[in-house]
Amino acid sequence: MFPQHVISCFIDIPWLPRSPDLSVCDYFLWGYLKSKVYRNKPHNIQELKDSIRQEIATVEDEMLGRAMQNFEERLQECVQKEGRHLTYFFGSN
Repeated sequence: MFPQHVISCFIDIPWLPRSPDLSVCDYFLWGYLKSKVYRNKPHNIQELKDSIRQEIATVEDEMLGRAMQNFEERLQECVQKEGRHLTYFFGSN
């Protein structure tokens, strides 16, 4: 639950079990790709798809390794906090 934080005017909202804090795609990949893909300002859906494919192909293994290390740290924190809110962090790297 989110005590003393307004996220709904009508009822308490439970913390979702599939939190984006734990998903590598949600906390890293989509934001990273969006910043790269829209830099070129695609004009149509095909340009958008091509740009996404091109940017995915350029993601370096080292960057993915750091993202996975961060994912491991997030999982450890989730266990330590018994599923409560996680600290917003980028890992130890």
